[in-house]
Amino acid sequence: MSGKSIVESQFERAADLVNLDAYMRRILMSPFREVQVEVPVRMDDGRIEVFTGYRIQHNGARGPCKGGIRYHPDADHDEVLGLATIMTWKTALMDIPFGGAKGGVTVDPKKLSKLELERLTRRFTQRISIVLGPYRDVPAPDVNTNAQVMAWILDEYSSRHGYTPAAVTGKPVSLGGSLGREEATGRGIMYVMTEYARDFGIPLKGSRVVIQGFGNVGGHLARLLQGEAGAKVIAVSDVAGGIVNESGLDIPGLLAHTAARKPVSEWKAGKAIGNEQLWTIPCDWLVPAALGGVITKESNARVIDCKVVVEGANEPTTPTADLILEERGIPVIPDFLANAGGVTVSYYEWAQNLQQYRWTHEQVNRELQATITKAYTGVRDLAKQKGVTFRTAAYAIALQRVAEAERLRGN
Repeated sequence: MSGKSIVESQFERAADLVNLDAYMRRILMSPFREVQVEVPVRMDDGRIEVFTGYRIQHNGARGPCKGGIRYHPDADHDEVLGLATIMTWKTALMDIPFGGAKGGVTVDPKKLSKLELERLTRRFTQRISIVLGPYRDVPAPDVNTNAQVMAWILDEYSSRHGYTPAAVTGKPVSLGGSLGREEATGRGIMYVMTEYARDFGIPLKGSRVVIQGFGNVGGHLARLLQGEAGAKVIAVSDVAGGIVNESGLDIPGLLAHTAARKPVSEWKAGKAIGNEQLWTIPCDWLVPAALGGVITKESNARVIDCKVVVEGANEPTTPTADLILEERGIPVIPDFLANAGGVTVSYYEWAQNLQQYRWTHEQVNRELQATITKAYTGVRDLAKQKGVTFRTAAYAIALQRVAEAERLRGN
């Protein structure tokens, strides 16, 4: 199921809840601007390869569009559109002054050299720069992109417009990036889990956590949960397989292992498992923190064995799987609440760049906790009041905020 289809299905339930007008539904589900570009890149052997890239701006009623850029073989129009739409709801739910956008290039970056990756990034930036800018559309890292890729985007954009640090977030700290940005998504997930644990009687300290995906989000989340929250991370996985240790994994050691580009499943202090086995491990918290569409009716929705699903990735649960989990009494903390720490600290980075004033790491974490906790509280209260899931409540809050901005601007 495409990201676009997932978003549309979930949108309607919330739109019905808040009695959204038909014309406003059409506005909110239609992207403001779509850009598709062909990106020719000279490879190291002299060949020219042409890749397809996208930048989709879903909505900018509440501020400049905001969203990551991913490099992945499956990045296509529908996936990017779905993710851009989710960004609109995410920024609205966090009540930060951005709209939603997303970008992607259909490429397997693991097959590119560092120089080829830089050439791809610079040429892609050239092709979409006409729609970017600190008050128009601000990219950030996503799947298979990082601070170095953002540095290349900054340099390429600034070569045409003058030094413009606020044109991109998730940059290296030495180029105007924010302290705490790299860990922000994982830290935000931990803050949401802490609040949920307090409200619903599932103590985080000593609890069993399973994390699918051990990249930037999953890796930082595992480190923070174990080091700061006292949780026990018993299993993690990457694309090649997983590892389980019922006594709790040595997360610092595992992070050092994966930093050397070694698969998770080769870590000796645990039992290697297949990716499909990960979903059946009994746990308190299950965190899909890789790609979308991994929890489905066909594969694992009926065998997942956890107390709560916390969506660290974007759109990891299909709508049919969502209904199955609801029937089974397994609550889901939705993606655009749980993983909004990244875009929230990107907002702080953007603000610091515009003001040319750097915040301390402690200030970033303090503000992130306050912002994401306020959003969580609003979702929790509406879900209880209306008798709906956290996802429907989160959508309802976000839809109302964006719809109000559209009306005030003249729609």
